[in-house]
Amino acid sequence: MCGVIGVHLDDVYKEDLELVKSLFLQSMIRGKHATGVTYLSCGKLHTFKEPISADKFIEKYDPREFVDPATMNMTFIGHTRYSTSDLRYNQPFQGKETAIAHNGVISQDPDVWEYKTETLNDSELILRCIEAGDTPLEVYKNRSMAVVVIDGEELCAFRNHERPLWMAKRKHGVIFASTRDIMRRAGIRDNITRCEPMVKYSYSKNFGFHVDRTYFDPELEDLQ
Repeated sequence: MCGVIGVHLDDVYKEDLELVKSLFLQSMIRGKHATGVTYLSCGKLHTFKEPISADKFIEKYDPREFVDPATMNMTFIGHTRYSTSDLRYNQPFQGKETAIAHNGVISQDPDVWEYKTETLNDSELILRCIEAGDTPLEVYKNRSMAVVVIDGEELCAFRNHERPLWMAKRKHGVIFASTRDIMRRAGIRDNITRCEPMVKYSYSKNFGFHVDRTYFDPELEDLQ
């Protein structure tokens, strides 16, 4: 079990910084073994991840660092990890223009992995799938995943039927977290909705909020 966070805010206020701290702290319930963040600043991705709990992580990495000084926007993804194995391969995973944070299981057998990876963490397959121009909701639709992504300047999120993911639309952006309770305990009270399975949600400053239902199947039972 892990926790994922995705945030895009066009304008950042003091209360938003406190909210970000709370999201990390409340997501700690889904994993205390490692914490990480990837944020977009000045057109580049910056990733920090350590084998420490979210409370210690947020003391070390001030959320003000996640604010882009060029635009005063905030775009980041976060991850809290529970692990019974190697803590060298924590999340998020970052490529040149893309970063992902994943809750779930793709495959525990590297001999049959569809993409070449740099680590032995199967979550990296999500990143390599996107970089190859493929769609995780198609390639891994029968696996287990809830994912938040920074792709270029766009924040995306999606899940299949096996893992939870929730969304809160804001006047100046959108927030994703693993559960409704995490959001409520972090201080979000309004516009909280469950992300539908096999639906991709995207947000960017230039194009706003977008929903892609290409792979949605209303006849499938939703397990989460």
